[in-house]
Amino acid sequence: MNTDLHRRLVSVVMPLYNAENFVRRAMESVLVQTHRLLELIVVDDKSTDSSLSVASAVAGKDPRVRVLRNPRNLGVAEARNRALAAATGRYVAFLDSDDWWLPGKLEKQLAALATTGAAIAYGSYRRVDEDGRCLGVVVPPPSLTHADMLRSNRIGHSTGIFDRHVVGEDVRFQAIGHEDYAFWLDLMRGSSPAVGAGIDGPIACYRVREGSISSNKARAVKWQWHIYRRHQQLGLLASTWYMANYATLALSKRRAPELAP
Repeated sequence: MNTDLHRRLVSVVMPLYNAENFVRRAMESVLVQTHRLLELIVVDDKSTDSSLSVASAVAGKDPRVRVLRNPRNLGVAEARNRALAAATGRYVAFLDSDDWWLPGKLEKQLAALATTGAAIAYGSYRRVDEDGRCLGVVVPPPSLTHADMLRSNRIGHSTGIFDRHVVGEDVRFQAIGHEDYAFWLDLMRGSSPAVGAGIDGPIACYRVREGSISSNKARAVKWQWHIYRRHQQLGLLASTWYMANYATLALSKRRAPELAP
């Protein structure tokens, strides 16, 4: 690949499992981005519905798309890791198969990374219900440090992008619950602050699906505590303090029509 083109190539990681009603919109929102130099890597985690057929049909119309399939269901962390291993771009962005991007998302974020020299960017996003109706807008702070992220995951995963030339190419997800949160914490440890690109208006839509794993509140609290105590190896007092912050911010996301920084 031409070296100059490689420096601007964005690899988009999309895990896929039983999202037949949503994956086409997700994929097409990537392919219509104003930044055209991208590859979309879809990893089907042994879906039992028609998700693979839908994704393959979209891929058949655009050579920038690759669809891979796991031999058995391995979970979202391993699906993302397989896509990361196949990625060839300098930049890596994420989009879950039931979410979608808004126009200009990549262009805004690449410009912000180039201007600020940051290694990680994120943005505002809409929370929508299963029918796509807006429930509210989450607006994160204009910049984030590792300490900020310990208080709560302020990076909507489908808005996140990072520069592999700075962060490194051997990053991986861990199957520990709240995989995306643990992933961004790992990337930001020892890194310069992440920059908000597109916080003046939403750049993605996050679909809130009833019955999803992440919708189980008791399980989510257990995972969060595990991240503080084991993954981040924080003491009991610090973990309790951060847990209180996490609970407060989690509740505000669901109550307020818009969450400001």
